[in-house]
Amino acid sequence: MSKGFLASFEGPEGAGKTSVLETLLPILEEKGVEVLTTREPGGVLIGEKIREVILDPSHMQMDPKTELLLYIASRRQHLVEKVLPALEDGKLVIMDRFIDSSVAYQGFGRGLDIDAIDWLNHFATDGLKPDLTLYFDIEVEEGLARIAANSDREVNRLDLEGLDL
Repeated sequence: MSKGFLASFEGPEGAGKTSVLETLLPILEEKGVEVLTTREPGGVLIGEKIREVILDPSHMQMDPKTELLLYIASRRQHLVEKVLPALEDGKLVIMDRFIDSSVAYQGFGRGLDIDAIDWLNHFATDGLKPDLTLYFDIEVEEGLARIAANSDREVNRLDLEGLDL
């Protein structure tokens, strides 16, 4: 059994992670690389249902710890159903967000304990870490302006929090 390679794309909203991924994917496939692309939260049915709860603008009262636990639950199910089998099959797995996003958003953004977030991530992933993380750096204001300019994009609960988060 060959082990695959796990890469995560991280960065603030509007940084271009999805655009780069859409450009990179055909190049990798043309070179014969077996690639699985996926996103967090989501990626599998249960994860997508959790994503709907997290991002629903009618849930503005969501407690930060509840939010974190929902992300962690989605992450675990996603790994078990989709990511780990692809890695076991020797595929390149590219994830649009992974564990660093929990530290950034729920840790620094929400003020939750970083050690607790690290423990929960370790518990949910059995210690799995990306082989490579690419961080897309952009000023938050510019990223939010890109999102606002994209009329096709939904506005979710986190977008409504703006610069505070």
